[in-house]
Amino acid sequence: MSLLSDAAVFLGAAVIAVPLFKRIGLGAVLGYLVAGALLGPSGLRIIANVEDTLHFSELGVVLLLFLIGLELKPSRLWVLRRAVFGLGGAQVAVTGALIALIGAALGLRADTAAIAGVGLSLSSTAFVLQILAEKGQMQSQHGRSAFAILLFQDLAVIPLLAGLHLLGPAGAAPAEGSAVASSLKVVAVLLAVVVGGRYLVRPVFRAIAATHAHEVFTAAALLVVLGTALLMVQVGLSMSLGAFLAGVLLADSEYRHELEADIEPFKGLLMGLFFIAVGMSANIGLVIERPLLVLGLVLGVMTLKAAVLLVLGRATGHAKGSARDLALTLPQGGEFAFVLFGLAAGQGLMDRLLADLLVVVVTLSMALTPLVIALGDALVKRWQGGRPEREFDAIDDDDPRVIIAGYGRFGQIVSRVLRTRKIPFTALDASPTQVDFVRRYGNKIYYGDASRLELLRAARADKAKIFVLAIDDVASSVKTAEVVKRHFPDLLIYARARNRQHAYQLMDIGVTVLARETFLSSLEVAARVLEGLGMRERDARATIERFRAHDERVLLRGHAVHNDEVKLIEAAKQAAQELEGLFESDEIAPPGRDDEAAAV
Repeated sequence: MSLLSDAAVFLGAAVIAVPLFKRIGLGAVLGYLVAGALLGPSGLRIIANVEDTLHFSELGVVLLLFLIGLELKPSRLWVLRRAVFGLGGAQVAVTGALIALIGAALGLRADTAAIAGVGLSLSSTAFVLQILAEKGQMQSQHGRSAFAILLFQDLAVIPLLAGLHLLGPAGAAPAEGSAVASSLKVVAVLLAVVVGGRYLVRPVFRAIAATHAHEVFTAAALLVVLGTALLMVQVGLSMSLGAFLAGVLLADSEYRHELEADIEPFKGLLMGLFFIAVGMSANIGLVIERPLLVLGLVLGVMTLKAAVLLVLGRATGHAKGSARDLALTLPQGGEFAFVLFGLAAGQGLMDRLLADLLVVVVTLSMALTPLVIALGDALVKRWQGGRPEREFDAIDDDDPRVIIAGYGRFGQIVSRVLRTRKIPFTALDASPTQVDFVRRYGNKIYYGDASRLELLRAARADKAKIFVLAIDDVASSVKTAEVVKRHFPDLLIYARARNRQHAYQLMDIGVTVLARETFLSSLEVAARVLEGLGMRERDARATIERFRAHDERVLLRGHAVHNDEVKLIEAAKQAAQELEGLFESDEIAPPGRDDEAAAV
């Protein structure tokens, strides 16, 4: 078949399978997989060139990682370092060691068992991120942890490949000089990407944007992604890692949103093709020949990985539900296993039949993941009484001047003040329990997630003037601020921050009007304490005002270094010394003195 005919077949399969599987609640990913299995050599044999299709479709994963990088500014990536290297490293180490021990007990050579353990410990970046995005769980606790683990696995590709070469036949290991040269080449390419992303790419985008040629801007965006990916491949690194790094370096550029909009359609189509190619690569004949062995291995690997994830999730402070969701999200094998097992077989480190068997196990584990997640959700709903998920309320406010997101203590006080002045507002809250409770007292409020773009449009965010961000959960608050800033840039955000770190995250997005949750009330109590100790009210208020102004300046200075813990600590110590010096030289009477003594 020609390339054009293949493309028509792939598009037709996607158009038929995906809506069908989404309609019956099994998700788009499983639809793509089944379509691929039917099209491939083990099915109807309509498409024969599976390997080339798989290689080309990997560009979808590359674009996906670039878009994820665009969402992660370097400052936010730094915050994830503990989860990436702590949780991610523990997951790969523990899971890989357990599988390797089981393999050795079953008679595999030590090196073969180690390769099998490491390969099966990895999960599918493409599958997991697609599923989390479909379910809107990227910003949930288990979603962030899953991303951290997947990011560590992508980073682990480099040493894993190096280790595979070292385990190869005698003489396959590179000489010391060539190893040093390779390392220097890797460092040089990484530096080139960092410097180019910072100082070269942005002026180029600026020049192209000035021409108002949208198609050229799209071409430039694709060139940046593919060029960075190819550079990484040339030095033996992962294409996905290169694309992710390029995205991170452009995350705080003024063209971030336009890049995201341009790349998204290509990413969606190529990701679908990738899943179809994975389905096509499944060796159904091996499943038919040895069904019990294959099924046992698939269930065994998924159960072991889920158990490890559940234990690690609880050990790292996840709630029971979050740890369970993490375990259900990452039990499958990953696409890198195809490369790892293929190279191991080529170097004689693994029997070809075993490699084919493990590839089938990885593929089937991917196919079963949407079913496992759906089954887990169904069981949770049943344990919770079988109550169906509540639909968001329809919003009938036509012309609100203010939208309040989050109707807890903070949001309610704002709404009461607005109501006294007869200022129209729309109040939203994502907790059905809170909505029902508040309505019992006669308040008008709508149930809905303010981070959902369609809900904000229904609330007429394009017509409102003020957006009061009063959401209690930090992750939800930040996500909502990002959506509002991106899609309604003229809507002024007045935000509640739970603490300094929450304030810094909101400031990263561009929110400038912030009220820290307990700051003003604490200052009010401090003023009364000073008055209770005998200080005049005027002097007490002056003290508090001076402290407030100084702390606001410290907040702004701290934002510049809040990603560097050492510098942040130094800044805090310096601020404390400045504050002491500020009050040592003022003329406010100390507590306990009367007016006459103060005048002397």
